[in-house]
Amino acid sequence: MKDRYIVEANGITQIYGMGDAEVVALDKVSVQIEQGEFIAIMGPSGSGKSTLTNILGCLARPTSGQYVLDAEDVSALDKVELAAIRNQKIGYVFQSFNLLPRTTALRNVILPLLYVRDNDKSYAEMEDRAIETLKLVGLEDRMEHEPQELSGGQQQRVAIARALVNNPVMVIADEPTGNLDSRTGKEIMELLHKMNENGTTIIIVTHDKAIADHAQRAIHLLDGHIDNIQHNGHSNVQTKVSKTA
Repeated sequence: MKDRYIVEANGITQIYGMGDAEVVALDKVSVQIEQGEFIAIMGPSGSGKSTLTNILGCLARPTSGQYVLDAEDVSALDKVELAAIRNQKIGYVFQSFNLLPRTTALRNVILPLLYVRDNDKSYAEMEDRAIETLKLVGLEDRMEHEPQELSGGQQQRVAIARALVNNPVMVIADEPTGNLDSRTGKEIMELLHKMNENGTTIIIVTHDKAIADHAQRAIHLLDGHIDNIQHNGHSNVQTKVSKTA
């Protein structure tokens, strides 16, 4: 059976500034990620890690190169079109949770559903979907609690439920355990593994090698290039990552 790539990024270059102030943040980087993979992206400050993550997450578009997400070329989409793609196909989990204060866990999770274009679901149907997703992350007894009434781990579980509620093709987790103690961080990683076992493609951005070791592959960036790729020996799919010459 032919491989199905969720991510096909070919010759991605990102340049900031002009003339003497020009900075090449990414230089002809190519990455392919198959459906159901668990990938880590690592790199020091200035390596291009955040730039690559922003492009893969449709928060920015490259200066040049092609990015195909879930069989759709999104390389040249404008900001509005990219926002629609993000809402439909990508779930985000952030280090700082980014939950709305004074808003219940349930309403925080419903929010992405309200922004779906051509949504034909009633509010009751959206609420049912949010409840179902909160149950998946073990928060069925905290749905009416606001963020300040939840522990850090519970807030991150709400954030994960919010990322999953639209059935995205890919979840990007940016330092998801950075604000958590080690025990809670372990619980969050176990939850991400459970999501991955259920077929969700996951990209985790981290500086922590112990966290990156959870992934099937860790892509290390340096000076805008892929410096090396660590294969962790627990991949169940054939994978390909390359740097265009």
